Amino acid sequence: MIALETLLKPIEVKSTKGDTSKVIRRVVSDSRRVAAGSMFCAIKGLTVDGHEYITQAIESGANTILCEEIPQDLDSNVTYVVVDDAAKALALSATIFYNEPSKNLKLIGITGTNGKTTVATLLHDLFSKLGFKSGLVSTVVNKIGLIEKPSRFTTPDPISLNELLAEMVDQNCTHCFMEVSSHAVAQQRITGLDFAGGVFTNLSHDHLDYHKTFRNYLDAKKSFFDNLPATSFALVNIDDKNGKVMVQNSKAKIYEYSLLTLTDFKAKVLENILTGLHLDINGDELFARLVGKFNAYNLLAVFGVGTILDVDRFELLRVISELKPAQGRFDIIISTDKGITGVVDYAHTPDALKNVLETLIETKSPSSKIITVVGCGGDRDKKKRPVMANIAAALSDKVILTSDNPRTEDPKSILDDMEAGIDANKNDHVIRIDDRQQAIKTAGLFANTGDIILVAGKGHENYQEIKGVRIPFDDKVELKASLGLN
Repeated sequence: MIALETLLKPIEVKSTKGDTSKVIRRVVSDSRRVAAGSMFCAIKGLTVDGHEYITQAIESGANTILCEEIPQDLDSNVTYVVVDDAAKALALSATIFYNEPSKNLKLIGITGTNGKTTVATLLHDLFSKLGFKSGLVSTVVNKIGLIEKPSRFTTPDPISLNELLAEMVDQNCTHCFMEVSSHAVAQQRITGLDFAGGVFTNLSHDHLDYHKTFRNYLDAKKSFFDNLPATSFALVNIDDKNGKVMVQNSKAKIYEYSLLTLTDFKAKVLENILTGLHLDINGDELFARLVGKFNAYNLLAVFGVGTILDVDRFELLRVISELKPAQGRFDIIISTDKGITGVVDYAHTPDALKNVLETLIETKSPSSKIITVVGCGGDRDKKKRPVMANIAAALSDKVILTSDNPRTEDPKSILDDMEAGIDANKNDHVIRIDDRQQAIKTAGLFANTGDIILVAGKGHENYQEIKGVRIPFDDKVELKASLGLN
């Protein structure tokens, strides 16, 4: 419980109507979660306007309505708070309601197109192994210490997020490593949080269905660093041309990492094989269990954060060498009977798919063939579909285009969009199989001894979303079955 007046202190209020001295028992933005004594925040979303549910919220017991447009018919028992930006006000009120939990944690945000999940997960695992009780907020799973909690979004809504951070504080966590999505920044989900540091991995084509232009997408990422306090740090990959752009206006202390340039944190790939990476990091050698140059960047970011947070260098290197990949990220399955290697990866952007396939080309034997199963999600950025199909066809020996999460779209139209990007001279080794299970099964039939099957796009996900329904489906389970391992 908290006094409404206290809840409103950090918010720019345009006007109020009614008693502001009342007590608030819950802050909600979903009218279905309203209980007696709630403050209901009416948010204008992409498809739903919370103002349409104000009456329902009051009937369910809301005693305060935070909104951008005050209703015509007012309830004398209800307090109305009018603001210019309800999403921002919701985030600020959520931080106050949960007693500003981020101020009692070393909260590190990781943003970028690819690598967020891997870097956040590795950092959580690293600090856990070093003896720190840490939290994780990620696409795959949320964690409080080693206790797992389900994750539905890369970055939760501000109420769920602050509630989760508060639980971490209650459970004596000292650190939290959090993925920060561009949607979360644009929708004010992280507004009001106190970050000890931020990490930029890279930036490439993604989410233009939401942001409309690449510049808007870049600006969303950049605003995260613009808003970091002077007491924090910003660690950026300067091998990405947008690395320096991210921190142009940041007040944070800036650190840089690179595989190409001598900078604060520098790594060199000495060997890249299917069992891991032999790296030189700032003059020290180590062997890591992750594969591919893209993971060399991820490991270097982890090393950088650990160093900035004053972890002993040799202890840091020792524990990094023990770390394992995040679930569904270059997840390797080996059929020793058939001599076939399977890889399940979340690669769902052109850059991520290219990175994984180039890694397979680099690490495979000359006689091995790469068979790629790939699709694109429905109701999402259509521009990347032909690009991803073109990359798959150019870097694979055989490609099976298939359904991903079609959502409300017809899978056949998604595959039409993908197929349009394939060069005519590559058509002979590309086929379409709408059914994802059959596509993976067919890949297993195509594969011979020494070959590699890549199943890309869904990674850790254990469902397919079709016509608004989530149907159980796991790429790893299906790939194992196709290799006779189940």
